[in-house]
Amino acid sequence: MTEAINKALEVLRSGGIILYPTDTVWGIGCDATNESAVAKVYEIKRRADSKSLVLLASDMDMICRYVKEVPEMAVQLVEVNDKPMTIIYPGAVGLAPNTVAEDGSVGIRIPMMDFCQKLVYKLGRPLVSTSANISGEPAPKKFGEISEEIRSSVDHIVDPSLERGSTGRASSIIKVGLDYSIEIIRK
Repeated sequence: MTEAINKALEVLRSGGIILYPTDTVWGIGCDATNESAVAKVYEIKRRADSKSLVLLASDMDMICRYVKEVPEMAVQLVEVNDKPMTIIYPGAVGLAPNTVAEDGSVGIRIPMMDFCQKLVYKLGRPLVSTSANISGEPAPKKFGEISEEIRSSVDHIVDPSLERGSTGRASSIIKVGLDYSIEIIRK
C-alpha cells in the first residue's frame, strides 16, 4: 500500500489526475486546491462545472482548515457515523473555486478505508472524489466496470487490488447549517 500511496502522491502533487478505489465506488481524483486539475476532472467526466464535487478529507482537523465555521451538528454526525457519509458544509475556504457550489458550500467525506485516509493525510489537502464515469452513466462499483475512455483519460491508475473494503454504494449526503438545520440529500 505504501508504494501505491507514494506513486499516487507524486501524480497528485504534479497536478495530475488519478483513478482510485474509495470506500464507496471507484473515483477520479485530484488535489482539490488545484483549479486546473479540477477543470481536467470535469472535462474527463463531461460534466458542467456548475455542479460541485465531493471531496475527501483525512479527519475533522483537515475539514476545519477548509470550512470557515464547522457546524457543531456536523461534528456530532461524524462522531456517530458508521457508513460512508458526505456532509455539505457552508463557507468553503482555500479550495479551488470549481470545487465549491454556487452558495459557497462544499461536500466533504472522511473515507472509511485505510488507503484513502492515508493518501489524503499524506497529501495534506482534500482530494476530489467524483465517481469514475461519464456524467449520467452508472458509477463503477469495481475496477472492471470502468470504461476504457475513463481509464485512458487519467494520469495514473491505482492498483485495483486496493478496492477491497469498498462498499460499492454511493455515500449518503447530508447538508448541515450553522443554525442546526439538516437536510438529507441522499440516504
